[in-house]
Amino acid sequence: MSELTHFDDQGQAHMVDVSAKPDTVRVAVAQGRIRMLADTLALVREGRAGKGDVLGVARIAAIQGAKRTADLIPLCHPLALSKVAVAFELDEVDVAVVCRVTVQTTGPTGVEMEALTAVQVGLLTVYDMLKAADRGMVITDVALLEKQGGRSGHWVRGG
Repeated sequence: MSELTHFDDQGQAHMVDVSAKPDTVRVAVAQGRIRMLADTLALVREGRAGKGDVLGVARIAAIQGAKRTADLIPLCHPLALSKVAVAFELDEVDVAVVCRVTVQTTGPTGVEMEALTAVQVGLLTVYDMLKAADRGMVITDVALLEKQGGRSGHWVRGG
């Protein structure tokens, strides 16, 4: 395991100095799912949720989550994001909504936290929009799938 960079020589938490790192294109892809009752998934599929367009609102929330990551995660750098793409899929077999987010920037540090935060915020918004119909929904399997750029190069889950 590599050295933990968010701690100084005295073991105190600090924001990592990235000023000497070169700007490179950084991309991260994350995904997660929210499992629910079949009747709840039908509300989404058929556009019958009482609060409106569940996936449309969740898409905007995920984008906002990516943009506000540094406000939520104490040691994250505020980044100028060049792309946040959010895709939802209805998984009829697992009875879930799957959220996949791709985040991109050009800079000295990666966007993994932004992609992971965006997925969580998007799925939490799905929960909020549907909780009146199904309080037992479960957010699960949130994970980084891929990252590109920087010194460590290209990484793919399971690859």
